Amino acid sequence: MQEKNKATKRKISFFATVRTVFWSFIGVGKGKKSVSDAEDLNPVHVVIAGILAALILIAVLIVIVKIVLSKVVI
Repeated sequence: MQEKNKATKRKISFFATVRTVFWSFIGVGKGKKSVSDAEDLNPVHVVIAGILAALILIAVLIVIVKIVLSKVVI
């Protein structure tokens, strides 16, 4: 029970978690800083930020495909 409370009371804010998830999506990290950030991440924030990032990625891809298909003359 104490582990669950400890996991939900991490130090990094939600926006810092979003930034970390964004950098992980594009595969960029800063070595030791990314390891220390990962230790302080709130797992709930990571899940929410990951879902939001995936939805944004899908929306961007759909918009790109629609733009490309509108330019194609069949």
